[in-house]
Amino acid sequence: MNEFADDLGRLETERPRRDLADLDTRDTAALVAQIFADDGTVAAAVAAEHGAITAAVEAVTERLRAGGRLCYVGAGTPGRLAVMDAAECVPTFGSDPGQVLAVLAGGTGASTATAEGAEDDAAAGAVDLRAAGVSAADAVVGVTASGRTPYVLGAVEAARAAGATTIGMANNPDSRVGTLADIAIEVRTGAEVLAGSTRMKAGTAQKLVLNTLSTATMIKLGKTYGNLMVDLRATNEKLRDRARRIVIEATGVDSATAEDTLLRSAGHAKTAIVALLAGTDPESAARRLDACAGHVRRALHSAAGWAGQEAPRDRGQ
Repeated sequence: MNEFADDLGRLETERPRRDLADLDTRDTAALVAQIFADDGTVAAAVAAEHGAITAAVEAVTERLRAGGRLCYVGAGTPGRLAVMDAAECVPTFGSDPGQVLAVLAGGTGASTATAEGAEDDAAAGAVDLRAAGVSAADAVVGVTASGRTPYVLGAVEAARAAGATTIGMANNPDSRVGTLADIAIEVRTGAEVLAGSTRMKAGTAQKLVLNTLSTATMIKLGKTYGNLMVDLRATNEKLRDRARRIVIEATGVDSATAEDTLLRSAGHAKTAIVALLAGTDPESAARRLDACAGHVRRALHSAAGWAGQEAPRDRGQ
């Protein structure tokens, strides 16, 4: 057995479970129940890393607030999950394209096709990371179930050399990526129902952490008002309806008023909300938002805008 195989075989996520040695003989109901039971342990495992995830959110928020980027790096399932999370930030939060990006072993084609061998190339990880232009202004999250994927380690090392904040995300304790990074998020999901199939519990945990990291960061950056996704732009029928309902919920106006204000706000829910609650036009609302770094609550309660006046209707208070 070579050193690589021996190292991999010691990981919790690779360990075969003797209690499931008869898995292939079980009926469908029993199989589904077993998978459900295992998946039910994931949330608690993620919650155990609350402190590390909190630190990661704070670090990423600081970099993005200063104009930097959030860059995910991964291979296989972790990389594909990272690509999905990065892609969803634009329509969900109205983030600038490129503010959140993903570097995937094997390139963009590996998001839909198998390129599993690419994960063994540490040098490629460093090259791809540098090609993305990562600098000291950015935060880089290396995602790997094993915690020792060469491609991810090479990328994280290059990120450190560039001065970026680094976060290592793994599903095993004392991981190499965790040791290498500034912040380690090590969600111990344990052995899988199928030995070594880390697309299962480990992948579910990665999705939960990525959801939390990007969502909490965007909330802190002012991309929401209360729990409403106010930074979305209504560019299709579904989003137009969602934006209308968000404006109604935030302001209490009727449907016709919400639709009219959205139309005059170029479909931007956040601008429409500030215009309605501040009693101003969309152009003035947009300027007020720009002056408050896009935060609705700050725009509505800025000293210049509301000195001596009653504060507008405020969600959450």
